Amino acid sequence: MLHATALTGLTPRTFTPAQMAAIGYLARYQGGTFDLYARHLREWFAWCEGQNLDPLTGPTRTHVELYTRHRMTDLGNCVSTISNNMSAIKGFFRFAVIDGLIERNPAEHANVPKVHHDESRLLGLDRLELGNFIATARDLSPQHSALAHLLSFLGLRVSEACAVQIEDFADTERGHRVLHLVGKGNKPATMPLTAPVIGAMELAQGERTAGPLLVKRKDGTQLDRSNAAAMVATICRHAGITKQISPHSLRHSMITNALDAGVPLRDVQIAARHADPRTTVGYDRARENLDRHAIHALTDYLAGAC
Repeated sequence: MLHATALTGLTPRTFTPAQMAAIGYLARYQGGTFDLYARHLREWFAWCEGQNLDPLTGPTRTHVELYTRHRMTDLGNCVSTISNNMSAIKGFFRFAVIDGLIERNPAEHANVPKVHHDESRLLGLDRLELGNFIATARDLSPQHSALAHLLSFLGLRVSEACAVQIEDFADTERGHRVLHLVGKGNKPATMPLTAPVIGAMELAQGERTAGPLLVKRKDGTQLDRSNAAAMVATICRHAGITKQISPHSLRHSMITNALDAGVPLRDVQIAARHADPRTTVGYDRARENLDRHAIHALTDYLAGAC
């Protein structure tokens, strides 16, 4: 039942319609996302029980807003926690409507606190720091170098970098050596590889012709997220970088440095595989640069007309 007991702790024959709706919604997810959304729905179910409400058919929009107020004032949750929690609840009701279990989504128009992320404030590496990081990784080992290139040049998510197989970068398309991967949301992608990236990957490959590109030193098995984070920390330590840099910081660095290099926003969005250009804009640490403000161009444009 798709780990249904993680949600209810009951046997399938005792599930209520609301619990079955939750299980059907959670069927879309797996791993950490499944666990997180299951916990959010358990909390929602528990609150509804305390209000003598059926968690599926009982709530109105007012109940949903009272629940967010409860989490904010009674539990002291921050805005980001509440927003994350409500994402699961909104999805639960949205798919209940799609499945014909309820007629209206009580959370659709509920006033939920919004989180405003400013990726430009996150720690990343500027051009010289990133160059130092890559050069240091190259000196440490082929595996460190390949990881650094995948994260810094391609902007791969750490899970994507760890999952790269040697067979994935064997093809050439339209004159470009390419990497095939399956990214976030199980979306396939094809990325061109430049000479420095190809060189780093081939050195890490060695004489092997198949299997994971990035492997653990002790047993040769595929690298995992924690190993990758440790390798990034090692590179930073040897490079004298004192910032707290994670694998995602390097994806952030790839995006910000591409924007700083003058790559058009649309092209950076495609390279980063962002569905929404607003996500890419959030990484632009130079967007508050007053020298770049549109008012300068507008003043020049209107100068002859005023």
